[in-house]
Amino acid sequence: MAATGSYNNERPPSVDADYSADPASGSFFSTEYKKHEDLKQMLDSNKDGLKLEAMKRIIGMVAKGRDASELFPAVVKNVVSANLEVKKLVYVYLVRYAEEQQDLALLSISTFQRALKDPNQLIRACALRVLSSIRVPVIVPIMMLSIKDAVSDMSPYVRKTAAHAIPKLYNLDPEQKEELIQVIEKLLSDETTLVVGSAVMAFEEVCPERIDLIHKNYRKLCNLLVDVEEWGQVIIINMLTRYARTQFVDPNAGIEVEDKEQPFYEDEDEEEDGEAEAEKLQQRPKMMDHDHRLLLRNAKPLLQSRNAAVVLAVAQLYQHIAPRPEVSLVARALVRLLRSHREVQAVVLTNIASMSTRRKDMFEPYLKSFFVRSSDPTHIKSLKLEVLTNLATDTNIAVILREFQTYIGSSDKEFVAATIQAIGRCASNIREVTDTCLSGLVTLLSNRDESVVGESVVVIRKLLQSETVGHKDIIRHMARLVDKIKIPMARASILWLLGEYCDKVPKIAPDVLRKMAKTFTAEDDIVKLQILTLATKLYLTNPKQTRLLCQYVYNLAKYDTNYDIRDRARLTRALQSSFKDRDQFQLSTLSHLINARATGYQDLPDFPIEAADPNVRCVEVPAIFAPENHHRPAYQSRSKPKKPESFYSDESSPGDESDEESESDSESDSSDSSSSGSSDEDDEDESDSDDEEDDDDEDEEEEEQQQAKGRKKGGSTSVKKHTGKREATRASGTEDSDTSSTSSSDSSSEDDSESSSNTSEEETTKKKSKAEAPKGGNRQVGGSKRSNLDLLLDLEDSPPAMDTPLLTPSLGGLLTPSPSSQPPSLPPGASIQPASAKFIPVAKQELLNRISSGGLAVACRFTRSPHLYSPRMTSVELSFTNSGAEEIKDISVGAKKLAPGMALHEFAGITVLAPGATLCGTLGIDFNDTTQPAAFDLVAGGRTFNLSITAPVGELLMPLAMSEADFNLNQIKLRGMNELSGPVSVSTNQPATTTIVDKIYEIANLLQVQSSSSTSLKFGGQTASGKALVLVSVLLSESGQESSVTVNCEKLVISSMLLKEIQSAVKKI
Repeated sequence: MAATGSYNNERPPSVDADYSADPASGSFFSTEYKKHEDLKQMLDSNKDGLKLEAMKRIIGMVAKGRDASELFPAVVKNVVSANLEVKKLVYVYLVRYAEEQQDLALLSISTFQRALKDPNQLIRACALRVLSSIRVPVIVPIMMLSIKDAVSDMSPYVRKTAAHAIPKLYNLDPEQKEELIQVIEKLLSDETTLVVGSAVMAFEEVCPERIDLIHKNYRKLCNLLVDVEEWGQVIIINMLTRYARTQFVDPNAGIEVEDKEQPFYEDEDEEEDGEAEAEKLQQRPKMMDHDHRLLLRNAKPLLQSRNAAVVLAVAQLYQHIAPRPEVSLVARALVRLLRSHREVQAVVLTNIASMSTRRKDMFEPYLKSFFVRSSDPTHIKSLKLEVLTNLATDTNIAVILREFQTYIGSSDKEFVAATIQAIGRCASNIREVTDTCLSGLVTLLSNRDESVVGESVVVIRKLLQSETVGHKDIIRHMARLVDKIKIPMARASILWLLGEYCDKVPKIAPDVLRKMAKTFTAEDDIVKLQILTLATKLYLTNPKQTRLLCQYVYNLAKYDTNYDIRDRARLTRALQSSFKDRDQFQLSTLSHLINARATGYQDLPDFPIEAADPNVRCVEVPAIFAPENHHRPAYQSRSKPKKPESFYSDESSPGDESDEESESDSESDSSDSSSSGSSDEDDEDESDSDDEEDDDDEDEEEEEQQQAKGRKKGGSTSVKKHTGKREATRASGTEDSDTSSTSSSDSSSEDDSESSSNTSEEETTKKKSKAEAPKGGNRQVGGSKRSNLDLLLDLEDSPPAMDTPLLTPSLGGLLTPSPSSQPPSLPPGASIQPASAKFIPVAKQELLNRISSGGLAVACRFTRSPHLYSPRMTSVELSFTNSGAEEIKDISVGAKKLAPGMALHEFAGITVLAPGATLCGTLGIDFNDTTQPAAFDLVAGGRTFNLSITAPVGELLMPLAMSEADFNLNQIKLRGMNELSGPVSVSTNQPATTTIVDKIYEIANLLQVQSSSSTSLKFGGQTASGKALVLVSVLLSESGQESSVTVNCEKLVISSMLLKEIQSAVKKI
């Protein structure tokens, strides 16, 4: 092979290896070639030299990452070799492949057990290592016994190997934790430095929460810390850090308070001496524990270790548990590590950057050590910039800024951008140099490098966010750079500044928006978002100049390919005062609420230029109490011999009464004429309907006149008859309004019904007063005594007159939507609304037989009503009947076995079902528009029963009310593959249309659509889960026997099954 000469270039002459078959020789197409055949022959040889050579070559293949698992049977046979070198290499190979070849490795378990008793400590350790590498649960007891024996071994190397085997056994079988803790406790008490590190590692892997195991070994670990190998030192220091944080108090409690409050007390002018001394005593740190000091003292020499990991471990130890004045001791050691490799520098600088955020004074003496070198890689430069920014103070900021100024001229663009960001952070942290940094960044805007200019713009934007006073010129200067800068982040920053401070540059911001609108489609996504923000802010502050421009930008963003930009456009458009345009509608109306013109809405008229004559509102006092007679003809008032007294006149002569009657008659005539005139003006477009209503009014008035003539004879009987007439008049008015087809006729019919109602109420009031009044000269006295009471009673009996029309189906259909009553002016699709089912099934399907269940019978029924939990679910009523002699307790739903996409909402559990009783529960099932059964377990009385509910295709639908226009429109959309049709043959001759409709209602939860054709039946609905429209049309032939059915639906399975159901159902008619 190619790796033949890796260990020995001279082959033993006794080996006949066919090198012509080796792939390295070029014979790739040789049929006699067998892979690794030479190595197998060498391993089967009786000579140790050949075996050793073969094992070296195999280990070399493993080291190079090549697969040598095929040699496992040949290698494992040599585990019993007497040669120590061969056995070591065999163990190394087995450690690598024992987990992959577990079955073959188990054959050598006895060999490994014998090797555990070998006199050579290396053989014992290798055998234990291989045994712990075989991850088979069967050998867990063997591994536990081997580890327990190895812990008591005389060799520290074997005990160390046992400590390494403990985590492997714990990962294989966590139930062995308690026994392993006992083993770890024994290892922690070991005095050998070779074992201590591995014992602590096992402790961290298995039981890090058992701090009590460290108590008695704490001081020993601190004393042995210097002598442990470097790998063990790192593990022990990290463990002791956690231990110290849980056992010792914080040594920096007082010092931190003092540092935090020091600037506060410096601002105070004077303080009392007693309070200052008390605060100093309170802030004085407490005495440290001796064990705490022991750990810090023994860890300090490790700062001089050559291992960077050990130095970092000690640094984090001091950072977390040492007093603040002593933490600065680690600064020199960490700075020393900056001369190491790049990988170490990156880790050390990351830790220094984190420490310098809180303790600047610790690394300030070594400021120049963090200056960037030209040979440093980019990520090292960025970390050094971060450290320099954190160390910046009022005293050294000048040196740092001079250093940053030299970095800007670097050829590394990423480093230059990081430098500019560092300058911005320094300017924001130190207010004294903010103006200086800002002026320097403005100077960089004229740099030839576009990346420098772009990053400068971004940093300037961040600085101006906190301070904008006196920087109007900077914003103007940056606005002029929009055409030159091509970096998306820089352009977005400029647009953000213009939008945020558009009031400072009212002339420049709209012009920039105009330029951005031209290139909107070619901009980057982040720039588009800021263009939308700028347009919104300008629309709110300067709508006159930017209204059309903003609408143009919104329309461009509406059809952008990025959904974030589309969402931002919708959001900003919605935020633009949606109530500005609502003032065109009258307050507290439906049109004002929905911000759209509703059916029947009348615009509020404008104020006239000149006020109308106020004399038209001058009315005599009696007219106040009888305003209902303004529709009564004049001759009817004149025919009355007398008139009821006024409310305010208690003493009036008969002559005055006659005068009042004449005045009332004249007023009635004038009111009738004005009312008729206004009615003619309002209803001049609907002459036909008005003529019919006028005829009805004349008939009513003639009947009222005849009743008025018979009041003298009828007495109380005439009052009852008139009351019945009034109710009939109201009913006729309601019928007239229901039969009207336009909104104008609706309003006119309501006016007529109100006028007739008011007239009848007035007559009732007058008849009451006349019946109760005495006949003769006492009429005046009687009227004065009963006028107030009569009026109050009349107000209670008569309903109040309403200026607004009542909400009836004919006026708008808001409460009872019907497709046939929808106005033709509605937009397409507006008539489609959910409706209730026309047929409720009563047949039940048996789910559980009482014989097989021991007395419990379960049946289901589809109620065709929406489920309360989710509108996507179909309601299924379950009836539970106890046919046994004992109570059945705790009936509920158990495990659910549903197909993907389906859901089931459980019914309320039944606590007790008495014998002979029947209780019901409602399930909610989302069938996901499929006919797959919903399977679930029913738990009753501690027993479990398997139930399955399959829904007919007609029960997966929900009815929809719609107009014929919407039905035809959606049917056109669902042509092609979404349409299925077939013939239907009826057994009877010319069946009734209602019979077919009832049959379709029975098999499918649909609603009939009112059709203009008598030979076409149309039904509408939707699927309960997916809300897909389902349109069914039945075309009847003249004979009635040969018809066709068409089903339109996106769900092809549902449409095909529904078509078959309808065909089979109609065929049985």
